[in-house]
Amino acid sequence: MAALTFSHIGITVPDLEKAVEFYSKAFGLYVLMEPTEILHDESAIGQMCDDVFGEGWGSFRIAHLSMGDGVGVELFEFPKTVEEERPFEYWRRGLFHFCVQDEDLEGRIKVIEDLGGRQRMSQVRKYYPGEKPYRMVYMEDPFGNIFELYSHSYELTYSAGAYD
Repeated sequence: MAALTFSHIGITVPDLEKAVEFYSKAFGLYVLMEPTEILHDESAIGQMCDDVFGEGWGSFRIAHLSMGDGVGVELFEFPKTVEEERPFEYWRRGLFHFCVQDEDLEGRIKVIEDLGGRQRMSQVRKYYPGEKPYRMVYMEDPFGNIFELYSHSYELTYSAGAYD
């Protein structure tokens, strides 16, 4: 079987409009579908949500955005979503970040911080100092969701070999 391509990532946020503004401006994403309310009903999307969330989910709001390469970012706001400080428990099962790339990490960091995001790391780090220009940094969106920025593609970064 051939390697799959990435389709989209879903992110739950407490303020959908603020998230659409942040992700569209911080990452230059295209807004495909403005914030829309989805209701528990007999529609195809309503039935699909029953399968995913179980009975009694009620309603939620959703927006769809797209990266320059067509990978989607699906933003969700549920009635029970609360803005809260949560500990960074990277060792727990499940996803703890996603990564996007931009050669100008410092410029992108400034845009992200101007939009309410923050840099988690004390500095941008080099993967192969003095050897290759590959850099990375962990960031947070305004809601505390963690993402990483790479200066170069995943393939270039890791095809260089093992860490030293």
